[in-house]
Amino acid sequence: MKTSKIIAREAEMAELKRCYESNRSEFVIVYGRRRVGKTFLVDTFFDKKYDFTYVGGHKLSKVKQLRGFAKALKKAAGLKLQPKFSSWEDAFDALEEYIESLPDEKRKVIFIDEMPWIDTPQSEFVEALESFWNGWGARRKDVMFVASGSASSWMMDKLVDNPGGLHARITNNIYIRPFTLKETEEYLFSRGIRWSRYQILQLYMVMGGIPFYLSLLDSGQTLIGNIDRLFFRKNSELRTEFDELYNAVFNKADKYLEIVSLLNGNHDGMTYTELQESSSLEGDRLTIVLKNLERCDFIVSYQQYGNKSRGTLYRLVDFYTLFYYKFIDALDSKDEQWWTHNYNSHSVESWQGYAFELVCLTHLPQIRKSLGISGISTSASSWRYTPPTNEKGKRAQIDLVIERGDRTINLCEMKFCVGSYTIKKNYATEIRSRMQLFKDKEKTAYALNCTFVTAFGVAEGVNKDIVDSEVTAEDLFS
Repeated sequence: MKTSKIIAREAEMAELKRCYESNRSEFVIVYGRRRVGKTFLVDTFFDKKYDFTYVGGHKLSKVKQLRGFAKALKKAAGLKLQPKFSSWEDAFDALEEYIESLPDEKRKVIFIDEMPWIDTPQSEFVEALESFWNGWGARRKDVMFVASGSASSWMMDKLVDNPGGLHARITNNIYIRPFTLKETEEYLFSRGIRWSRYQILQLYMVMGGIPFYLSLLDSGQTLIGNIDRLFFRKNSELRTEFDELYNAVFNKADKYLEIVSLLNGNHDGMTYTELQESSSLEGDRLTIVLKNLERCDFIVSYQQYGNKSRGTLYRLVDFYTLFYYKFIDALDSKDEQWWTHNYNSHSVESWQGYAFELVCLTHLPQIRKSLGISGISTSASSWRYTPPTNEKGKRAQIDLVIERGDRTINLCEMKFCVGSYTIKKNYATEIRSRMQLFKDKEKTAYALNCTFVTAFGVAEGVNKDIVDSEVTAEDLFS
């Protein structure tokens, strides 16, 4: 067991330590998006020293999974011959026998990685796992069983929310999130990559805070050079990653990609009704797909301000997916230096504006801290107004509305610019009109605070008087 620091996972390491040192058997699950660092966390904590460990194989049959499990048991137990199992019940019986042969005073650690892949159709794996834990593991005091997997929906449905034999048996579930901007900076610095915060912000827009993607960066190359190498070079790592990303996480990935593609084409977000009308999915199936996508950090949902009946708004927020759709899938360019040649194009500038909005939406705690309202109860939502067909007027939207316990509402404008952002007269007029429309339609008596979130602040000028508070990219690194 290691307690040495790894980047950004102190709380998760502390939970593993608490479970390891408890006086009862523990069933711990570690889950999160593919490539987010689940296995690295567990391997680092235990220094890869397990009493038994097995990694499920992607798209392998039950027979091959059992053979792999038997091979792992042969190695762990020091057996001369590899056992043969015809069922998962037999496999877990053999694991019990081996663990019982270990010294009584020793904490026994079992780690099964990529567990969702083991649960093949008609495998009866979950039933055997239930029997193994309920009939043996939970009755002991010296076993720490760790399960991990990228298919967060499976981990939650089959383990945490299991209505059967595993109901309420999970003693701890540890969710691994992508890095924040600050954590991304710490990780890059640990690898000798000393880029400016502006460059790190640009990097985050491309791949988010996914540790595996960040590990592919070459410290000897520029940011632009790295993007070309990882995305635009033929058969490069992140050019081919997309084909496996959703298939590795979801069964029937085409249904998930259908929704992801729709949200990619509607950056303002879509309601459940809009998704239902635009896709082949409906009812419970659509609900399950949206729930699972959100569990895996591919999308987020926001209540629309003031009226839940308007419907939750869903947005695609996986930075890698958005970048891939915009510049790899749509262009299918053979130019292996496309980013170098087009970095200053209008297309990239437009994408940066939207990607920056998503950076802001995924860093709400940092925005609250910068505004000095961390200690005040708040709720974040979005706001839409579509005029009835019999009325004149334009559609209006505010992507981030922060309602505060001190009877104030921050209406946030998120703008990306390579320097200080200049508010032009017509845009100031538009903001005033939108704020008044919000006040009239919501009939709110709360004070309205116009908040600008920008990369380098708002430029001084005659129209800056519309700004009540500011948040900069520097604040997002807090």
